[in-house]
Parts: sequence; C-alpha cells; structure tokens
Amino acid sequence: MSSSNKPLLAPDRPSSEHSFEMSASEEDTLLTGTRAREASPQRRSPFWREVGLFIWAVVATAAVIILGVLTQHRRETTPGDVGNKPSGKRNLVFMVSDGMGPASLSLTRSFRQYEGKLAIDDILQLDQHLIGQSRTRSSSSLVTDSAAGATAFSCGLKSYNGAISVLPDHTACGTVLEAAKKAGYLTGLVVTTDLTDATPAASLPIVVDLMLGGGRCHFLPNTTEGSCRKDTRDITKLAQEKYGWNYINDRAGFDKLKLGKDVKLPLLGLFAGSDIPYEIDRRNQNDIYPSLDEMARTALTALEAATKDSDKGFFLLIEGSRIDHAGHGNDPAAQVHEVLAYDKAFGSVLKFLAESKDEGVVVGTSDHETGGLSIARQNNPTYPEYLWYPEVLSKATHSAEHLGFELFDRAEAAKSTSEDIEKFVRNTLVKDGLGITDAKDDEIPSGRRSAGALTVHSGVDVNIYGSKGSEKLIGNHENTDVGKFLREYLDVDVEAITKELNKKSSAFGVASVGEGWTGPIPTEEEMLKAADHYDASLNHRRH
Repeated sequence: MSSSNKPLLAPDRPSSEHSFEMSASEEDTLLTGTRAREASPQRRSPFWREVGLFIWAVVATAAVIILGVLTQHRRETTPGDVGNKPSGKRNLVFMVSDGMGPASLSLTRSFRQYEGKLAIDDILQLDQHLIGQSRTRSSSSLVTDSAAGATAFSCGLKSYNGAISVLPDHTACGTVLEAAKKAGYLTGLVVTTDLTDATPAASLPIVVDLMLGGGRCHFLPNTTEGSCRKDTRDITKLAQEKYGWNYINDRAGFDKLKLGKDVKLPLLGLFAGSDIPYEIDRRNQNDIYPSLDEMARTALTALEAATKDSDKGFFLLIEGSRIDHAGHGNDPAAQVHEVLAYDKAFGSVLKFLAESKDEGVVVGTSDHETGGLSIARQNNPTYPEYLWYPEVLSKATHSAEHLGFELFDRAEAAKSTSEDIEKFVRNTLVKDGLGITDAKDDEIPSGRRSAGALTVHSGVDVNIYGSKGSEKLIGNHENTDVGKFLREYLDVDVEAITKELNKKSSAFGVASVGEGWTGPIPTEEEMLKAADHYDASLNHRRH
C-alpha cells in the first residue's frame, strides 16, 4: 500500500538539493514517462550563431576603423584627389602674379588694413585660397627669370634662364595653350604688360582667340609714332585683313565690348604703347586704360558665350604683370596697388566660376619673387624695436615711374634751370607725388617706409592659390608641377605638340646637333646671362 503523502504520478527518485536545475528534457521524461532524444546540433545552433555574429561584428568594426584611418592618412599625405577632374566640359583659368612673393602679400595686407581701417583678421581674397608653394629654380640657376619660369608653366618642363618654350638641348617644347587649342578649347590672354613679354610670349603662338593688354608699339610699323618695330610691317592691319581679327586700341573700343557681352572673336585689344600704367597711376586715367579686373571679366564672359554650344570650354591666362616691375623699381607704393588689383581680379574669377553652369577651376601662382622684399627694419641695433609704416605708402599718389616721366619732361624743357628742377623735385615729385613734406638729402630710399628690397629676382618659394578642384597642388611643389596640373586638368596631349614641332623643325633643317631654332646651343655661362625683360626705355612706354 502506498503511502498517502507520496505523489501518485511521480516515480521514485532520489531527492537532490540541486533538483531545481532540472533541464526541460528531464522534466518531460518525468511527466510523460518517455526519455527525450539527445538534442541535435540544429537545436544547439542559436548559441553558436550568436557567437559567430559577435565575432563577425568585432572583425567588421575593426576593418571599418582601419579603412577609415588609411583613407584619412591618404588624404593627408596625397596632394589632391584624382577624382576631382571633371569628365565633361570644363574651363581653366590660370593666373600668374609676376614677381609676387609671400612678403608682397604681407605688405599689401597691412596696407589695406591700415587704409581701410579694417580689423587685423580682415584678409585678402588670395589669403582665403592659399593651398601651397612653388619652388622656382630654373635648369641653369637657383634663381629663375621670367622666361624659364613661364616655360615651366607652359611646357611643364625646366629650362634655362632666357629660354621661352625651348628646352636646355635647344629643342622646342609644346605648350598647354597649343594643346588646348588643338583639343578644341578656346584660349585667351589678359596681361597688363606687353603681350610680347615673357609670360604671355611662352603661350603666344598662333593659337589664341582673345588677347587683351599692352605692347601696341610691337605691332605698328616703324613709320608710325610710338612704334618700336625695326621694320615697316603693320601687324594690326595684317591680323585684320588676312586673318580676320577684330582690333581695338583704346578705352572707347573696350567699352563697346560691354564687359564681354558684345565680343566677336578672334579679338586683339592693345591699350598702351608698352605696359599699361601701374594701377596707382591708371586709377587716375581710367578713361584711357581699362583695369586688369575689367579685362579679366570681359575675357571670361566672352569666352563663356563663345563656347556655350561646344562640348569644350576655354583656357584663359591672366597675368598681374607689373607686380614684377614694381619689385624691380623698388617701389612699394606701386606694388601694393598692383597686388590689390590682382586680388580683385582673382575674386572676380572666383565669382564667375561660382555662377557658371560649367565646371571650372582657377589656379594662381608666381613665376618668381622680385626685389627680395623685406618688411620693417630694426631701429635700434641692441634692442628689438622694429619699424614699418604703411601710412607712408598711403600718402603716395603716383608711382616712381610716373614721377620719373614727369622729371624727364621737365629736364628736357628748354628753359629749365637747375634751380627750377630742384624746386620741381621737392614740391611736385616728393611732396605731392610721394606725400613727403620733410624730405632730407641724406635719407636712404627705404628710410621712410621702413621696408628693404633688392632690384632683381630672388629664389624664394612663391605661393600657390586655387579654388575647388586644384587639390593636387596642395603642399610644396616644383613649378613644373603647376604646368603638369594644367595639362592634366584639361586632359590635353602636350607631348604630341612637342613631337610635331620637332618633327617639323627637322624637316625644315632648323634643328641639328648643336643647333636649334635660334642658333647654337648656349653654354652654361651664356644661359646664366639672361637679360632682364623689364625695358625702361622712355621712347615707347608713354604712348
């Protein structure tokens, strides 16, 4: 007989203090009287799935972190993103600030802040787009001239001082402008010096659709007043009658262009006998000479309109040419106004690109620095008291060049005496022109402004400026890298132009061993003796 307190359905089994840990299968066995089969691997899989998912998540997270670190490192160490180049229609504006070094920007920034009563953090347009620096040496010297510097940009190759689109072995090199024209781009040049000067000359074969600048004397026959040609050829007439160019030579003709809204290409605009006057002087002659900014905006609008139905855009070179001349002339008052004019044009290009429906980029740099400009001087040899007075520059109303012309005219006057000239210098030139009322005979030229300079080129690195799309030029580069960027952005074949040029030169027998386009290959010593391109002749500069 069974005990009354013994469960009827429960079989006999030993009790255990751990009986609460009974598994579900054991419980089923006790309740049903049948023993469950051993759990299959499938029934145990949820646990292992969770383990696997956890391991996969850890590995994936680690991979993402590593990939992110590598990508960031690549961005920080690689000069640019190769994916930035557009695949379709594009426009390229290349701006050259001839002779402008880093000190020129410091000089101009301080001057602008003083004159405009601006805050110390109010900076130039250029300052906001600084991306790198360029090393400027040529193949023959640590200090380049404008010819070799321009060749580095146009050909993407080093050459010797004095060489324009010619290599050290005296063979010709194709230019990015030639290659762009052959690829179907429209091309343009805007300068404030002669169109035949070194920088534009390096890009000035018969492949330009628009040219605006100075240098009219080089196009007029020697029978014409203001000509600097040695023959009787009238290049302006030849361009119009034989090649269909439109020609303008004064402010009235320029104004009819309506800042590019009414332009027929090809167009040649020559607005001065030689260089367009320094901006400090031009601003008082605005009815005679257009500004760099006006010419740049005209070129941009005209080229965009002319390419609206084309699958190719345009390549435009804009040069702030006379920054270099101000450096040669050791004229900081002229220089700050030249840099400001260039900065304004740079801002207009940025505005144009932002509003254009086509892809585009602007890159700006200098071929070299001129003048070895230093800002401030130490007043006390034993105590670091430094002097730099931008207000002295703000008092100047004209460039030293303009004042020199006035002195030249006065000295040539038939009835001028030495006393008249001395009075003219003190009152008209020094007092009115430079704003100095207490000049002393023993003062050195840079004593008032507390700035020092040479009158030649220097070898310092120069700045590179760029808009979105110019990331490949971030950092420090050889000047030839700038030239290579130009051709890569436009996707043009400069090497093919070079081969074509040298093939033609061989066919015509103008390039043999030891001989080239312009005669025997110069020796290393001759390469170093490059003449300065700044011509101070008074015969044609004023017309």
